[in-house]
Amino acid sequence: MRIPIRMIGLATTFFWIFLIAFFVSAVYSVKDVRFDFGEPQMDVTSDNKVVFSLPVSIANSGFYNIGSFNISTQVADKEGFTIMCESTFIPVINKNDLVTITHNMTMDVNDLLEQDQNYLFNDTELKIYEAVSMRIADVIPVQASTNFSVHWGAPLYNFSLGEPAYAPYNSTHFMVTVPISFDNHAFFDLVGDMRIRMYNSTDARVGRGRTSLEAYGNSPYNEFIEFYVSMTGTTPTGRFEVYFSTSIFDYGPLVIPYG
Repeated sequence: MRIPIRMIGLATTFFWIFLIAFFVSAVYSVKDVRFDFGEPQMDVTSDNKVVFSLPVSIANSGFYNIGSFNISTQVADKEGFTIMCESTFIPVINKNDLVTITHNMTMDVNDLLEQDQNYLFNDTELKIYEAVSMRIADVIPVQASTNFSVHWGAPLYNFSLGEPAYAPYNSTHFMVTVPISFDNHAFFDLVGDMRIRMYNSTDARVGRGRTSLEAYGNSPYNEFIEFYVSMTGTTPTGRFEVYFSTSIFDYGPLVIPYG
């Protein structure tokens, strides 16, 4: 049985009309997909990693389901060097659904310090790049992107050691007292200890000490450390080597001259 050419032409016409109408409605429905990015948050996990969290709400009020929804975040320093990058994937967001997710990125501060120790001592701005991709009705690819900045507060901002003060302890040693001061601009507390080694002008170690460290987030810290030094080895000038061991990071030596 032969199908008339006229019927084939009519079917083809209807097919193209349907296809065009589908694409137009799919593209039009993109305007009914709304994204809301919440306020970025930083926190510390149970294993002492820093986690960056971004709440995201997706309201699909369009005509079709959204498939292969993916949000990618890249965190970079002010020079554009990538610090970390993470993605969150949602297979399907049905039409007329409101989906809220928390897009998380976890960072080890020790890894961050391997790139640049200035994150310990200097406040800065981190650049956040967000990219969203999806498929409308599993056919039409859609992409969007945005960027913003978040503040990074240095945990050891303006760290300094005061001049050592000496007091006789016995016939061979002094008790030396060294003031410690800094501002913890970070959102997390510093809990751990700080070790100090004292070297004279001939690079000989003349004393060492340790003190507990408990500096609350967004607060100043002013304390002192005491230890014994040899009278014969002490010189008017020299250097301190400072080591930090906290629940968030380990760092050292930080070299600070004195005298």
